[in-house]
Amino acid sequence: MFKESEKHPQLDAFSSPGSLLRGKSLNFYQDKTAWHNLFRNEVKMRVDESQFSVLFCPDNGAPNASISVLVSMMILKEAQGWSDSQLFEECRYNMLIRGALGLFNLDDSIPTDSTYYLFRKRIVEHEKATGENLMEKAFAAITKSQAVDFQVSGKQIRMDSKLIGSNIALYSRYELVHETLRVFYNEREAYILKRDLGKATMALLDSLAKENGDKVVYRSTKAEVATRMKELGQLMHKLLNIFKPYPGDDYTTLERVFNEQFYINESKAVLPLDKEKISPKSIQSPHDTDCTYRNKDGNKVRGYSVNVTETCDQQDGQLNLVTDVQVDVVSVPDTKFLEPAVNATREIITGKVEKIYTDGAYNSPDNQDYCKDGKCELITASMQGAIPRYELSIDQQTDEIIVKDTKTGEIKPARKVISKKKPDTRKWAIKTDENKLRYFTPQELEASLLREKIRQTPRDELNIRNNVEATIFQLGYHYSNDKSRYRTLCKHKMWANARALWINFVRILKFNEQICQRTIFSSILLLKNELRRKILTIIYIYKQFFNFNCSQMIFAHFSKMTFSEGTQN
Repeated sequence: MFKESEKHPQLDAFSSPGSLLRGKSLNFYQDKTAWHNLFRNEVKMRVDESQFSVLFCPDNGAPNASISVLVSMMILKEAQGWSDSQLFEECRYNMLIRGALGLFNLDDSIPTDSTYYLFRKRIVEHEKATGENLMEKAFAAITKSQAVDFQVSGKQIRMDSKLIGSNIALYSRYELVHETLRVFYNEREAYILKRDLGKATMALLDSLAKENGDKVVYRSTKAEVATRMKELGQLMHKLLNIFKPYPGDDYTTLERVFNEQFYINESKAVLPLDKEKISPKSIQSPHDTDCTYRNKDGNKVRGYSVNVTETCDQQDGQLNLVTDVQVDVVSVPDTKFLEPAVNATREIITGKVEKIYTDGAYNSPDNQDYCKDGKCELITASMQGAIPRYELSIDQQTDEIIVKDTKTGEIKPARKVISKKKPDTRKWAIKTDENKLRYFTPQELEASLLREKIRQTPRDELNIRNNVEATIFQLGYHYSNDKSRYRTLCKHKMWANARALWINFVRILKFNEQICQRTIFSSILLLKNELRRKILTIIYIYKQFFNFNCSQMIFAHFSKMTFSEGTQN
């Protein structure tokens, strides 16, 4: 049966670092504001272990390591950009890391390598079976408790996205087909060898197993590669028919690649699809079947898109946190992230979302309607697409549409047009200089009004969104080439949420330091003002009872002196 670990383990009198350290080392180790102690209290202790109970048998057995320690290890790994071997080394021998994990005694053992890997594997398998990512749930629960304790305001939020490449090789079409067949052959080799597939087929399979696709492309001409591509398509079709009664992940991948790269014509011949007909959502590698392809302003990425949402309250002394992290395939547009991001943020923050700052990629009619229904304002710094020639506006007195030709500055008279097929549809028309009719739809009117609203928005308010790019930079800090160490969508979700938890922790750490500095400064002011009062009292006593000729200059100085100018006084 699943059982949560002890929140406050007992210290050993002989093996705890507190009994072995002295001086400054001991003071820093026991300092509640030190990063390792703050991490343990603000992150590790907030992990709800019951969320992970679904990974274990409900009536037999229990996890052999603390779930909160395993989750914290994942966060620290992504925080520092460590490899797995570095993570285990630091957890075994670094006292600050052990203190952050709640391992206070030197003889406390960390989870074994196999336990750590099995825990991650179970998270992946759970999402594959249920569609639920437990690291996302852990992030939401931890961040919500932090937001409540620190009174994080969510009146203003902002978001941005980043493209992350998967840890795969870049394959050409031939290399993709070649590698997919090679992986399938390695998985089913024992069964394939038992069947009589013919000498030509077995020779082709044998060549696939011995030579990588890039070497074939390097030594072959374009015509030879095209011929070989047809042969591999026929081989794929043959293997799919043979192994149809024996499905599996490798069979599903083989089937997807065949359907995405080939087609069968009327004469039952297998031929490669035209390049233009291949979807960007097609498989890019048999080693990561989740990632897709996208060409964004010349940036060609095979991987995933990460969307980050954070609060951006402008008041001094207000803590802002990352409230939502979404990861999806790279072909998903940014407009799809806004609604779920705002809904997730509303579940975490203590207030109501009033303003949402984004760039033009998030603007769409659906998102505008969603914000209106939610009584919040979507503020975008720009709009996608070319600026149209005609500007549309509404006359407040007559409620008629006004059309302005930006090229000539002329106001064009517009008239309403009622469609016979769709009488409920509104349209407006003008006559152009070429004596042709130009029609305008309500969507074009709304877009024009939105462009005018953006132009009238103060630049300072539009710049609020820009600072979210610093958060995006921190999220991918260890990926300078925008290519991750992981494959599959689930593992990228685990990475992104762990990294976001660390970003929030660093913000809490700095926020805590600011509070301490304010407290110290206030204490110094109170002390100095008390000292000033006592000095003035002594001067008055000497003057009244001992006829002490106090200097008028000194008396005036102490009478007027205040200690709010700074600690240097």
